[in-house]
Amino acid sequence: MKRINQYKKLFSIEESIDLKTLKKTYRNLVKEWHPDKFQDGDVGQEEAELKSVEIIDGYHFLVSIAPETKAANLEEYTATITNSTILDFQHKGQLLEITFLDGATYEYFGVPKGVFIKFLNSDKQMRFARRSIFNSYLYRKSKKELQEA
Repeated sequence: MKRINQYKKLFSIEESIDLKTLKKTYRNLVKEWHPDKFQDGDVGQEEAELKSVEIIDGYHFLVSIAPETKAANLEEYTATITNSTILDFQHKGQLLEITFLDGATYEYFGVPKGVFIKFLNSDKQMRFARRSIFNSYLYRKSKKELQEA
Protein backbone atom coordinates (compact mmCIF):
# COMPACT_ATOMS: atom_id res chain seq x y z
CA MET A 1 0.00 0.00 0.00
CA LYS A 2 2.95 2.30 0.65
CA ARG A 3 4.02 1.96 -2.99
CA ILE A 4 0.51 2.75 -4.23
CA ASN A 5 0.27 5.85 -2.05
CA GLN A 6 3.76 6.99 -3.10
CA TYR A 7 2.89 6.77 -6.80
CA LYS A 8 -0.55 8.37 -6.32
CA LYS A 9 1.16 11.27 -4.55
CA LEU A 10 3.71 11.59 -7.37
CA PHE A 11 0.90 11.84 -9.93
CA SER A 12 -1.36 13.95 -7.66
CA ILE A 13 -4.15 11.35 -7.65
CA GLU A 14 -6.65 11.75 -4.84
CA GLU A 15 -9.33 9.14 -5.53
CA SER A 16 -9.70 6.54 -8.25
CA ILE A 17 -7.26 6.30 -11.16
CA ASP A 18 -8.47 7.70 -14.48
CA LEU A 19 -6.24 6.53 -17.35
CA LYS A 20 -6.77 9.66 -19.46
CA THR A 21 -5.78 12.00 -16.61
CA LEU A 22 -2.91 9.71 -15.59
CA LYS A 23 -1.50 9.73 -19.12
CA LYS A 24 -1.69 13.54 -19.32
CA THR A 25 0.04 13.93 -15.95
CA TYR A 26 2.66 11.36 -16.97
CA ARG A 27 3.50 13.28 -20.14
CA ASN A 28 3.83 16.56 -18.24
CA LEU A 29 6.07 14.98 -15.59
CA VAL A 30 8.27 13.35 -18.22
CA LYS A 31 8.68 16.70 -19.99
CA GLU A 32 9.55 18.39 -16.71
CA TRP A 33 12.04 15.75 -15.53
CA HIS A 34 13.55 14.49 -18.78
CA PRO A 35 17.34 14.10 -18.33
CA ASP A 36 18.03 15.54 -21.81
CA LYS A 37 16.96 18.96 -20.54
CA PHE A 38 20.24 19.12 -18.63
CA GLN A 39 23.82 19.38 -19.87
CA ASP A 40 26.31 16.59 -19.11
CA GLY A 41 27.65 17.07 -15.60
CA ASP A 42 24.85 19.45 -14.65
CA VAL A 43 23.77 19.20 -11.01
CA GLY A 44 20.14 18.44 -11.87
CA GLN A 45 20.86 15.75 -14.48
CA GLU A 46 21.41 12.94 -11.97
CA GLU A 47 18.28 13.89 -10.03
CA ALA A 48 16.31 14.08 -13.29
CA GLU A 49 17.49 10.58 -14.29
CA LEU A 50 16.34 9.13 -10.97
CA LYS A 51 13.06 11.04 -11.06
CA SER A 52 12.30 9.99 -14.65
CA VAL A 53 12.82 6.31 -13.74
CA GLU A 54 10.47 6.76 -10.79
CA ILE A 55 7.88 8.46 -13.04
CA ILE A 56 8.01 5.66 -15.63
CA ASP A 57 7.77 2.93 -12.96
CA GLY A 58 4.92 4.74 -11.24
CA TYR A 59 3.01 5.19 -14.47
CA HIS A 60 3.22 1.52 -15.42
CA PHE A 61 2.30 0.47 -11.89
CA LEU A 62 -0.74 2.76 -11.68
CA VAL A 63 -1.93 1.70 -15.13
CA SER A 64 -1.80 -1.94 -13.97
CA ILE A 65 -4.15 -1.26 -11.02
CA ALA A 66 -6.47 1.19 -12.78
CA PRO A 67 -10.15 0.20 -12.89
CA GLU A 68 -10.14 0.28 -16.72
CA THR A 69 -7.19 -2.14 -16.87
CA LYS A 70 -8.79 -4.46 -14.33
CA ALA A 71 -12.08 -4.42 -16.27
CA ALA A 72 -10.29 -5.20 -19.54
CA ASN A 73 -8.48 -8.15 -17.95
CA LEU A 74 -11.36 -9.43 -15.80
CA GLU A 75 -12.18 -12.38 -18.07
CA GLU A 76 -8.56 -13.60 -18.01
CA TYR A 77 -8.33 -13.09 -14.24
CA THR A 78 -11.60 -14.94 -13.62
CA ALA A 79 -10.43 -17.85 -15.79
CA THR A 80 -7.16 -18.06 -13.85
CA ILE A 81 -8.70 -18.03 -10.37
CA THR A 82 -11.47 -20.42 -11.44
CA ASN A 83 -9.62 -22.98 -13.55
CA SER A 84 -6.04 -22.91 -12.34
CA THR A 85 -4.48 -23.89 -9.02
CA ILE A 86 -1.83 -22.21 -6.91
CA LEU A 87 1.72 -23.16 -7.85
CA ASP A 88 3.65 -20.90 -5.48
CA PHE A 89 3.14 -17.89 -3.20
CA GLN A 90 5.16 -15.37 -1.27
CA HIS A 91 4.17 -12.87 1.42
CA LYS A 92 6.25 -9.82 2.28
CA GLY A 93 4.90 -7.00 4.38
CA GLN A 94 1.30 -6.74 3.23
CA LEU A 95 2.00 -7.93 -0.31
CA LEU A 96 0.94 -11.45 -1.26
CA GLU A 97 2.26 -12.71 -4.59
CA ILE A 98 0.56 -15.82 -5.98
CA THR A 99 1.78 -17.74 -9.01
CA PHE A 100 -0.77 -20.03 -10.63
CA LEU A 101 -0.23 -23.26 -12.49
CA ASP A 102 -1.16 -21.54 -15.77
CA GLY A 103 1.90 -19.29 -15.32
CA ALA A 104 0.09 -16.08 -14.33
CA THR A 105 1.33 -14.22 -11.26
CA TYR A 106 -0.80 -11.73 -9.34
CA GLU A 107 0.08 -9.38 -6.50
CA TYR A 108 -2.52 -8.72 -3.79
CA PHE A 109 -2.03 -5.52 -1.79
CA GLY A 110 -2.90 -4.97 1.88
CA VAL A 111 -3.10 -8.65 2.86
CA PRO A 112 -2.45 -8.71 6.63
CA LYS A 113 -0.19 -11.29 8.22
CA GLY A 114 -3.16 -12.89 10.02
CA VAL A 115 -4.97 -13.61 6.75
CA PHE A 116 -1.75 -14.95 5.24
CA ILE A 117 -1.23 -17.30 8.20
CA LYS A 118 -4.80 -18.60 7.83
CA PHE A 119 -4.15 -19.10 4.11
CA LEU A 120 -0.85 -20.85 4.84
CA ASN A 121 -2.41 -23.18 7.43
CA SER A 122 -5.50 -23.96 5.38
CA ASP A 123 -5.77 -27.55 4.15
CA LYS A 124 -7.58 -26.19 1.06
CA GLN A 125 -5.58 -23.08 0.14
CA MET A 126 -7.29 -22.47 -3.20
CA ARG A 127 -10.72 -22.56 -1.56
CA PHE A 128 -9.57 -20.20 1.19
CA ALA A 129 -8.02 -17.84 -1.37
CA ARG A 130 -11.22 -17.78 -3.47
CA ARG A 131 -13.29 -16.88 -0.42
CA SER A 132 -10.93 -14.55 1.42
CA ILE A 133 -8.28 -13.12 -0.91
CA PHE A 134 -8.98 -13.07 -4.66
CA ASN A 135 -11.86 -10.60 -4.68
CA SER A 136 -11.19 -8.95 -1.32
CA TYR A 137 -7.90 -7.15 -2.01
CA LEU A 138 -6.58 -4.81 -4.65
CA TYR A 139 -4.60 -6.85 -7.16
CA ARG A 140 -2.59 -6.58 -10.35
CA LYS A 141 -1.01 -8.99 -12.76
CA SER A 142 2.66 -8.70 -12.00
CA LYS A 143 4.44 -11.04 -14.38
CA LYS A 144 3.89 -12.41 -17.82
CA GLU A 145 3.17 -16.10 -18.20
CA LEU A 146 6.18 -18.38 -18.01
CA GLN A 147 7.57 -19.42 -21.37
CA GLU A 148 8.05 -23.14 -21.96
CA ALA A 149 11.46 -24.11 -23.30
